[in-house]
Amino acid sequence: MAGTTEVSRATLRKVTIRLVPFLGLLYFINYLDRVNIGFAGPSGMKTDLGLTETAFGFASGIFFIGYLVLEVPSNLALHRFGARRWIARIMVSWGVVATAMAFVPNETWLYVLRFTLGVVEAGFFPGILLYLTYWFPQTQRAKIVALFMTAVPISTALGSTVSSLIIQYGHGVFGLSGWRFMFLVEGLPAIVLAVVTWFFLTDRPAQAKWLTPAESDWLTTELEAEQAAQVEHWTVRKALTHRRILGLALIYGGIVYGLYALGFFLPTIINGFQQQYGTHYSVVQRGLINAVPYAIGAVVMVVWSRHGDRTGERVWHVALPALIGGLAIPVALYLGNPLAAMVAVTVCAVGVLAALPTFWALPSTFLTGAAAAGGIALINSIGNISGFVAPYVTGGLKDLTGTQRAGLWVVGLAMIGSALGVLALRSRIRTAPMDSVTEATR
Repeated sequence: MAGTTEVSRATLRKVTIRLVPFLGLLYFINYLDRVNIGFAGPSGMKTDLGLTETAFGFASGIFFIGYLVLEVPSNLALHRFGARRWIARIMVSWGVVATAMAFVPNETWLYVLRFTLGVVEAGFFPGILLYLTYWFPQTQRAKIVALFMTAVPISTALGSTVSSLIIQYGHGVFGLSGWRFMFLVEGLPAIVLAVVTWFFLTDRPAQAKWLTPAESDWLTTELEAEQAAQVEHWTVRKALTHRRILGLALIYGGIVYGLYALGFFLPTIINGFQQQYGTHYSVVQRGLINAVPYAIGAVVMVVWSRHGDRTGERVWHVALPALIGGLAIPVALYLGNPLAAMVAVTVCAVGVLAALPTFWALPSTFLTGAAAAGGIALINSIGNISGFVAPYVTGGLKDLTGTQRAGLWVVGLAMIGSALGVLALRSRIRTAPMDSVTEATR
């Protein structure tokens, strides 16, 4: 038993060190290329292309329409052909389109490229989530997903500062505006990392030459036993049509509504502080302010997910942060100074980021194999409709009312709805029990 514990610790530590930092880097680039339009908008793009707030929100969100169309087929292809090949294919495609954003001539082509970016990127995020189920037992997944998903707040925190610096100091390079140069610089790493991915990733533990035979055998046996012990076995068809999956998709949609509303419009909200509170910030200062909620959120999401893995509780670890974040965000722009407003925004961002990794531990408690591929992709696909709705509605309400307040009220209601939804489903969600693996690796 002691020997097994020693092997389990060594194996999971080695797999974590090998895979999580690299996958996190890929997601860092992925998420930055998805949301860097939020930095470009208030830094000259809206003016240069003549975009209203509604048009900017539509351009930000149309990405998710293309994403929706091909998400499930892409994840099923990953399950069939292997993560190494399929993820590399996705990265080359999105890198080319993200780089082309530097040369967008008008509003129409902006819509075309954003839609195409969603099409070619479809399957990346749920594909990584599926890939992690090939390597980590259930009781480790919330923590591992949290470590992987720290790329979201890090890409926004670090990315907002880096993007702002590129915009400010890249203006005029190659005759491009600063925001165009930013798209050019931030699109190229995906193409380079696609080549690395092809040679670096391993599809399954049994194929990992970097594990010892004992480590490979232990991990393969552990995951196969876990799959065999599933109380109910789901087909792909059931996973794509069951009410539980659709319910989780709606819950996820409410959480990511807050994620994308903040991701695309927080730079604009911060820019609006200048008029609302009579302040003035440079491009770089706005980037640093934008980074604060996500830097704090990165720490909280890891701590909170570790607590969820340690206790084995999942439902309240999703509902509580979503509820707190939803209650905090509507009051942000009613506060009397920018510091107080940013505190409320930070609480919302922390709530969103703390809820996400534990949420993704829920479907893998009853889905495996091809059913997991389809179910996870469907949840992500339907949930990410919020990625289209959130910026479009937020921008439209800003044009309609002249203020960001109405849009943030909708964010709050969406997140509160998700908190109530996951509580309503709790009797249908099997919480993963504590086991020797958790104790061994705690």
